[in-house]
Amino acid sequence: IIGSGATAVTLLPAMAETARHVTMLQRSPTWIAAKPAKDRIANFLNAILPHKLAYRMIRAKNVWYSRFIYQSSVKNPDKMRKEMLKLTQKELGKDWDLDPDFIPSYNPWEQRLCLVPDSDLFKTLKSGKGSIVTDHIETITETGIQLKSGKFIECDFIVKATGISIVALGESDYTIDGKAIDPADTFGYEGMMFSGVPNLASVFGYINASWTLRADLIAEYVCRIINHMDASGLRQATPTPPEGMEARPWIDCFQAGYLLRVLDDLPKQGDRDPWLNAQDYKRDKQVFPTKPIDDGHMIFSNPAPTIAQAAE
Repeated sequence: IIGSGATAVTLLPAMAETARHVTMLQRSPTWIAAKPAKDRIANFLNAILPHKLAYRMIRAKNVWYSRFIYQSSVKNPDKMRKEMLKLTQKELGKDWDLDPDFIPSYNPWEQRLCLVPDSDLFKTLKSGKGSIVTDHIETITETGIQLKSGKFIECDFIVKATGISIVALGESDYTIDGKAIDPADTFGYEGMMFSGVPNLASVFGYINASWTLRADLIAEYVCRIINHMDASGLRQATPTPPEGMEARPWIDCFQAGYLLRVLDDLPKQGDRDPWLNAQDYKRDKQVFPTKPIDDGHMIFSNPAPTIAQAAE
């Protein structure tokens, strides 16, 4: 398996159940954490509380925990780094050398963490049915992979699990009055709409929390915009940025290669609200449901025709 992200980490133990041996080849290590597949607290709450109340409490607990881990990693990266290495060493045993396969060059949450349920990856490695090799590919031959270090990995087949390709607007083509829209030339409005582009919203979730948390907030906010347009009789909502606003990268708190490689193709964020892509669920949860829809940055226009006009 070529890669070290979530896909590769998931595939290794799954494939090892039937294969003779599975090797995960990585250029550099990834932070990996183990967690029970079953949430005992969630199961307990579901057993003693009404379903809706248990759901809200479990959701709040999960959101709090993910924020706590992320904020701890940002505020005290050295401590979090030591703690995660300590946990990895405990999973593999005191005699397992973590270098180079489990010591990333970056701090936790400078890129996303990989989560393995019930320690399945570590169990596979300790059983001998799986292994990790940290190296660079020199060439691929008929029988395997030649590495730059001189090592050779014999392969029956190779699975490429080398990450995702981020694109803007799903690579769809959009035009305004026949002129093509380049997302890279726009500012993001609240991380969901694009400057100068009317009536177009897109979901970009959180890279430091569950992606769907922001998808929910964006869906609700877009509904607020639509309701405002219906109530005011206007049919066009266009985010309009202030002149001379500084352009900043769409994401400036994350160092994953798959994101850095495409930053020039993504929209920009500005230097003030509502043109920031803050990646902060706590802030968005407070702001999105209550902020004024007609905030001076979202320009509403194009009144709907009256019945008399439509008849003409």
